[in-house]
Amino acid sequence: MRALAIAATGMNAQQQNIEVLSNNIANINTTAFKRSRAEFTDLLYQADRLQGVSNRGRDATIPEGSQTGLGVRLAAIRSLQTQGSLTQTGNQLDLALQGRGWFQIVGPDSETVYTRAGSFSTNANGQLVTGDGYLVTPTIVVPNNATAITINQSGIVSATIGGQTTPQQLGQLTIANFANESGLEALGGNLFRQTVASGAPVVGVPGDPGFGTLSQYYLESSNVDPVKELVNLISAQRAFELSSKVIQAVDEMEGTVSKGIR
Repeated sequence: MRALAIAATGMNAQQQNIEVLSNNIANINTTAFKRSRAEFTDLLYQADRLQGVSNRGRDATIPEGSQTGLGVRLAAIRSLQTQGSLTQTGNQLDLALQGRGWFQIVGPDSETVYTRAGSFSTNANGQLVTGDGYLVTPTIVVPNNATAITINQSGIVSATIGGQTTPQQLGQLTIANFANESGLEALGGNLFRQTVASGAPVVGVPGDPGFGTLSQYYLESSNVDPVKELVNLISAQRAFELSSKVIQAVDEMEGTVSKGIR
């Protein structure tokens, strides 16, 4: 019976859905994490009787026909790039993006990668780096004798040097935008890589038209809603159980048929 194969595709789809939901829940406290949503599409249809063709007579056409769906498959896992809430940290090197934009990072093999997690610090050379030690670009070097660092909404970095009253400008942070942010490739560690689907990065100054602004002393929280994720998880679990019930019902029907033949 086709119902066995169809129900199996349903169970597989809901298993993948639960995997996506579990990843969302696991990253509920990950800085700047963006929740994902599994999207599904139906499979091919088997036509038992075509609509719109002649039914014996030349003018009598079949109005609807008969088509049987063959199940479901995963079409995409969409990253939902909605703004997360801002959490105050009190750390002068913590930056949160409000609006569109990505920090530019010099990742492994000197490749430029992107992140929205602005939990930065300085390395032994005073350079601004991520928690994993990757350099932030454009390069910002903080003097060893700096007593305070100020980063305004436009990304201008200034430092107050010991013995001076006027802040010294250290550089200008820029951010990148993409035509399709959901097309970025996730690398783990809050890092993303551009792809053909995302398009090339457009670099600009925070606060420019189409670019978000920076908030010092804040970090962007995950946009995962725990209540919504739990509701979706229960729904996926019930859908999985329903597909398994279909398989049990078909198995019982086939058992009845086999007993009747004997």
